[in-house]
Amino acid sequence: MSLFKARDWWSTVLGEKEEFDQGCLCLADVDNTGNGQDKVIVGSFMGYLRIFNPHPVKTGDGAQAEDLLLEVHLRDPILQVEVGKFVSGTEMLHLAVLHSRKLCVYSVSGSLGNVEHGTQYQIKLMYEHNLQRTACNMTYGSFGGVKGRDLICIQSMDGMLMVFEQESYAFGRFLPGSLLPGPLAYSSRTDSFITVSSCRQVESYKYQVLAFATDADKRQETEQQKLGSGKRLVVDWTLNIGEQALDICIVSFNQSASSVFVLGERNFFCLKDNGQIRFMKKLDCSPSCFLPYCSVSEGTINTLIGNHNNMLHVYQDVTLKWATQLPHIPVAVRVGCLHDLKGVIVTLSDDGHLQCSYLGTDPSLFQAPKVESRELNYDELDIELKELQKIIKDVNKSQGVWPMTEREDDLKVSAMVSPNFDSVSQSTDVEVGADLVPSVTVKVTLQNRVTLQKIRLSVYVQPPLVLTCDQFTFEFMGIPRVNQCKFRLPLKLICLPGQPSKTASHKLTIDTNKSPVSLLSLFPGFANQSEDDQVNVMGFRFLGGSRVTLLASKTSQRYRIQSEQFEDLWLITNELIIRLQEYFEKQGIKDFACSFSGSMPLQEYFELIDHHFELRINGEKLEELLSERAVQFRAIQRRLLTRFKDKTPAPLQHLDTLLDGTYKQVIALADAVEENQDNLFQSFTRLKSATHLVILLIGLWQKLSADQIAILEAAFLPLQQDTQELGWEETVDAAISHLLKTCLSKSSKEQALNLSSQLSIPKDTSRLKKHITLLCDRLAKGGRLCLSTDAAVPQTMVMPGGCAMIPESDLEERSVEQDSTELFTNHKHLIVETPMPEVSPLQGVSE
Repeated sequence: MSLFKARDWWSTVLGEKEEFDQGCLCLADVDNTGNGQDKVIVGSFMGYLRIFNPHPVKTGDGAQAEDLLLEVHLRDPILQVEVGKFVSGTEMLHLAVLHSRKLCVYSVSGSLGNVEHGTQYQIKLMYEHNLQRTACNMTYGSFGGVKGRDLICIQSMDGMLMVFEQESYAFGRFLPGSLLPGPLAYSSRTDSFITVSSCRQVESYKYQVLAFATDADKRQETEQQKLGSGKRLVVDWTLNIGEQALDICIVSFNQSASSVFVLGERNFFCLKDNGQIRFMKKLDCSPSCFLPYCSVSEGTINTLIGNHNNMLHVYQDVTLKWATQLPHIPVAVRVGCLHDLKGVIVTLSDDGHLQCSYLGTDPSLFQAPKVESRELNYDELDIELKELQKIIKDVNKSQGVWPMTEREDDLKVSAMVSPNFDSVSQSTDVEVGADLVPSVTVKVTLQNRVTLQKIRLSVYVQPPLVLTCDQFTFEFMGIPRVNQCKFRLPLKLICLPGQPSKTASHKLTIDTNKSPVSLLSLFPGFANQSEDDQVNVMGFRFLGGSRVTLLASKTSQRYRIQSEQFEDLWLITNELIIRLQEYFEKQGIKDFACSFSGSMPLQEYFELIDHHFELRINGEKLEELLSERAVQFRAIQRRLLTRFKDKTPAPLQHLDTLLDGTYKQVIALADAVEENQDNLFQSFTRLKSATHLVILLIGLWQKLSADQIAILEAAFLPLQQDTQELGWEETVDAAISHLLKTCLSKSSKEQALNLSSQLSIPKDTSRLKKHITLLCDRLAKGGRLCLSTDAAVPQTMVMPGGCAMIPESDLEERSVEQDSTELFTNHKHLIVETPMPEVSPLQGVSE
């Protein structure tokens, strides 16, 4: 336990789902017992008024039933509660409750019960004032130097001060230039009201000036005012603090001096009576409330400041004297005398956590047990270490690539894709070119056996697909676990039937061990009505215009995929293999297999890598140049500001022209950076599509298992987003280098080499391309991908499958008209929305 936590003396939680603010807490002897013991008065925005008299049996006890003296529902929201001499003819304390449209003053009294239930408390309405304007806050005091009674001043939301002399309304005045109301306090020594205006300046108004100013029935000047009857309301003094204020407090050293404390958003200020700054303190954390009070040291003031980090700081002037941890964020703090205990700190949070605490430290009663010294038996330790290493190796070999989770039935996630598109597309961009962008709904079902809390469902899609919502939180604690569910989206979501193309720049051939299947049966929704006789050729057109052609051989067991863009081949190739596997599974054929015997298209892949890397380098240069121009722009601004502040005017020496030119350069560079980021995003999308294709071809080429393909995907696709700080090139190079020096190493010397622990953008891509080529070479020579470093074997066995291009003359190519192409994954504005997203254009993952 930390020594610097607030010591809980008494605490409770008020109501259920009620809200509170800084004016909702007050400490006073509201029932006039005269014993110097304060009561805790709390009002809520739900209209509940509660009065507590805490007296725990032992420190840290929660609230008992007898601690609550009174609870009453006043129906209207309670903005502020105060205790003072508000009733004429008596100096007894009464309770003032401020509602949005009403001010009520009550007397609180207790009557001794006839049985053992104790004293019964009740409130009696003494008087009320219906307000013509919506109230914001109030303050009270002996306005004008009256003796033995307190007057009330209410500030409305439109900046009007309404003064009430107990049961009667005195006058109302509009503050000049008021836009939004601020905190309000009364200084009895100077007989002034002090507030902070929306102009971010502290303003002081004398009560006498308010009283003799023109009546504020209207904001406009009246005819009497124009003729000279009445006085204008003028401010006594102002001080610009440059920020909005949260609260104001007045603290008096003695009869001859007082201080005005203002709590800002980043600083708190101590001002003299005339508005001069006595001192100020810059706060490290965002404050939530404060309370100044007199210090035991003469001439200094202590201040309690609560912040949004659940901390309560104690300052002596500007020196931090103590810091204590609270269990909540306080919105109000008071200090009082409760149950004969002086200096109790009472804090209230916005959700109703009321705590009475004190400062101090608790001694640690824990003593570490003595450790018996004994000699170590190193032989036994070596034996135990070897046994543990053997267990770890056995677990790694039997477990596979990914560790299995226990009790997977605790939470099940399933997804179901709607067979039809949404009748009304949910896409933000309804059209891409001449194509309408569809959307599809995915229903995700969660099933749990045990009680869980705060379940978060995250769904991811690969660009350019987008979602209507990607985060879902369910309020249903168990051990944190992660569960995944993959689902496929319909191909028609991003692809339409198109005309086949005879010629193409990029071609791939997939071999199978079964006779060709009619493409119409594999892709029933993509048959071209005008080409019913062409059962062995099919065209696909992505949203945006890019085209891919699929051909099935009549004489051999091969399929060809061709397109003008290399990266466009992946989606149709992957979909073809999946649909072929599903087709033969339905036929009851279990030995179906696909293979790739052509040469690996590394050159086309390397061109996409170079283009992506070039855009990254260009982005670095643009950002560096933009930073230089921004520094130049600020330097020119400082010089111009110095010239303008100079009392003796001096020529600008074309600094204004230089400022304008630099500003235009900054804007142009910012536009260039933004354009380069868009191009980089599109290039990264192309690169990921091409990477998926290369991984697919390597798996077919070397007949890799699912675990080995998972390792390749983890190495080649480590990032979902590409940034300047951590890019795809250096991350993939580090992953491939690790594979080459562990499971794909030729000798133990390579395994002993250490990899760099820091990733940085490389000078060029030659090293990365060399490592990718070397990885393919090691796999061709019998290399085996695994996570264990002990699995490295000498690369001597040559696997079947060469790198020479196979003849493709047996594929039937029909002469069709070629159309213009455009890359689907490149399109900047392509948006396909689904209520539940995914990982790839046709596959999704939800967690």
